[in-house]
Amino acid sequence: MSEMTIGKVARKAGVGVETIRFYERRGLIEQPLKPEFSGFRVYPGEAVRRIRFIRQAQELGFSLKEIAELQALRADASADSGRVREHARAKLEDVDRKMARLKRIRLALKDLIAACPGEGTPLRACSIMDALEGGEKAEKRPKQRKETK
Repeated sequence: MSEMTIGKVARKAGVGVETIRFYERRGLIEQPLKPEFSGFRVYPGEAVRRIRFIRQAQELGFSLKEIAELQALRADASADSGRVREHARAKLEDVDRKMARLKRIRLALKDLIAACPGEGTPLRACSIMDALEGGEKAEKRPKQRKETK
């Protein structure tokens, strides 16, 4: 790819211009110098590949800080794929923890909904509101039972 304006890079990468500017501010991509006689910065074709990398890594749950670390590994000639694998393994463990927490929350919500008398009952008798006002975390209240879909 040849050199491009920010608008063209944004279109090719499938992001908005403001996303590119945000990545520049975060140090994830370099902002080209403004030319002396032209009003437009010119981005190398590599910028599209880098932005796509960032977006894909975000889709996999990596934070911008973690993405910067992955990019630093790519720039490190002595780095090997084992270090990248460790980042991915840590992210997978993080996802597993979040999924377990979401399952607990789901079960707690199902229990609260099942205990709610529902329509026609005054709000002051709402078991869901009672549980929320009680200061107890709903996710820590589920009964020990198998989950059904």
